Amino acid sequence: MSVVAHRVRIGRAYDARVRGDGTRVLVDRLWPRGLSKQRANFDEWQKAVAPSTALRQWYGHDPKLFAEFSARYRSELAYPVQAKVLSHLFAVARHGNLTVLTASKSVEISEAAVLVAILNDERFPARFEKGTS
Repeated sequence: MSVVAHRVRIGRAYDARVRGDGTRVLVDRLWPRGLSKQRANFDEWQKAVAPSTALRQWYGHDPKLFAEFSARYRSELAYPVQAKVLSHLFAVARHGNLTVLTASKSVEISEAAVLVAILNDERFPARFEKGTS
């Protein structure tokens, strides 16, 4: 039986809400350029789970650096504040569909892609809860 009972997917912050999105959570540290708060259609902005400014600037969305970025970002997610938000996102995903949003044009090499991979990993809850207790 799967631990993640609902769908966790990735989307762009600029995309319109579609049926089945569930809870829409922006995970970027910076507000999406050109998107007004009135037009923003998401439920939460969890900027604390975003990569550090230093990591984000080092990475620069260079596809050749994605594997290293992913490893470094996963390490940052173990910090207490980020781990708390990650735990919250997992809880949201357990109770319904979750769409993780980013403003990145290349969502497949973004921090949102790393988060979705973690949240869809059936082993995640046991590893995470064991590491934070």
